[in-house]
Amino acid sequence: MDWADELAASVEGPQVVNDSKTPSGTVHVGSLRGPVILDVITRALRARGLPTTLLYGVDDLDPMDAQALLSPDAIEREMGRPLAHVPDPHGDCHASYARHFAGIFIDTFDGLGIRPDRYYWMSDIYPTGQMDPFIRTALEKAQIVREAYKRVANVRHPDHWLPVGVICPECGKVGTTIASDWDGATVHVECKPDLVVWARGCGWSGRIAPFGGAAKLPWNLEWAAQWSLFGVTIEPNGKDLATAGGSRDRSEAIAREVFDREPPINFPYEFLNIGGRKMSTSKGRGAAAHTIGSVVPPEQLRFLFVRNRPETALEFDPEGTDAIPRLFDEFDRIAAATAGREVRGELPSGHENIFRFSLLDANADIQAAAGAFRPPFGHLALLAQIPGVDAAAKAGAEKGVPLTAAETTELETRLAAVRRWLEAYAPEKALLTIHRDAIPAEAAALTPAQRAFLAALAVAAPAGSAETPANGDAWQTAIFAVAADHGLDAKAAFNALYLAFIGRASGPRAGWLLAGLDHGFVVDRLRAAGVPAA
Repeated sequence: MDWADELAASVEGPQVVNDSKTPSGTVHVGSLRGPVILDVITRALRARGLPTTLLYGVDDLDPMDAQALLSPDAIEREMGRPLAHVPDPHGDCHASYARHFAGIFIDTFDGLGIRPDRYYWMSDIYPTGQMDPFIRTALEKAQIVREAYKRVANVRHPDHWLPVGVICPECGKVGTTIASDWDGATVHVECKPDLVVWARGCGWSGRIAPFGGAAKLPWNLEWAAQWSLFGVTIEPNGKDLATAGGSRDRSEAIAREVFDREPPINFPYEFLNIGGRKMSTSKGRGAAAHTIGSVVPPEQLRFLFVRNRPETALEFDPEGTDAIPRLFDEFDRIAAATAGREVRGELPSGHENIFRFSLLDANADIQAAAGAFRPPFGHLALLAQIPGVDAAAKAGAEKGVPLTAAETTELETRLAAVRRWLEAYAPEKALLTIHRDAIPAEAAALTPAQRAFLAALAVAAPAGSAETPANGDAWQTAIFAVAADHGLDAKAAFNALYLAFIGRASGPRAGWLLAGLDHGFVVDRLRAAGVPAA
């Protein structure tokens, strides 16, 4: 995480950090990486004392080009229209398709501690005339634009092509029009039925003044114009836009050669992948940002994105895996290390900064936050499934002193996350039913060696004290020690415990399972299961 401080140290004076999104559908959780990275950069700049403005925009005049979320009767009518002009498909009082989907995504920001100083919508900006000077400049320098496309990206436009997308006054589509013949005031426009494969134009043609919201710039020019309009100094982007000859290269060339402006600093970032493939809403890969945000608390979700450098691809698949519990465990390990406690495994470079930028409060007391008591996610997942267990009492007993108000809030947050994870994402092995009334029938498969191990563990069971009962670590230590004394490998030992308590051969971490149960019940079950079968 030193990269953010290094970036902040490389610049001087006031800074404007910007990002924007085209709301073409439900925004997956991977798209949060950009806003989190920009928030980290903003915090690092402000920590250095640089006046910094964070902007976030919605490019909602882009054409609708993804029909997956449209009803069949709307595809012919809406494909190619500006997203800001497509009706809200859910009919829940949003002004447009764009306002619906972008709004859901933006609503996750505040809870993540991401608070842009200003949000902007391009559908609001174009009608004010603020983009008119850039449209006029692009039209007057159309030949330079065409040459830049050809040189930078090997994209060849015909000599009559003009860099402006006019909204057809007949059918309202912008993705199907082509402009030519700029006369200093108007352009000739054709709404072509076959200009693109994903939308059909109506065939209208005529002349239009492309100002005041009647037209928009193509994306590469619009991006470059935003840098000048807002005075952007830093704008990272996803690696798909940063490929050689890609959108960033084109926009930077246009900024310099058409709008006479040096582009902002770039910091390309990698994707969040599932199974090695980029999350993609249109291809059905990746959970929605607001859905994941309802399961993974804000600090752990920030941690998902800041624990690795931006140029590192991330793997995260919450469906049917233990990805979410492991995320919590790693967060807790980094917190413990930041607090000065000894932890297992190698620590990432700059782990204190990783923890600092994971916190919601940019001004938080880092050491106080790092030193707070955090019950392990896996342990809470067990407690949440055991009827009658007072998780707060268990947590307080494990800490040894009452939880602070902040720790109690954290416990409640984690318990809520645990319950949602169990409902939505938990793998089968994490779900359990404790057989309280009788030893599970499956325990009949226990070998004599396993039964001897269970009987010995009943004797060696770590009791702790009434104030501080044995925790999961203590039970794990006892399990390994007793198994070693009896010449039983760890897999067979854990298998025996699972059969004795939940009636199957595998399950959650055994030490924490036993720690979550009443000590007397555990000892009685170990003794009973340790009795040789009749």
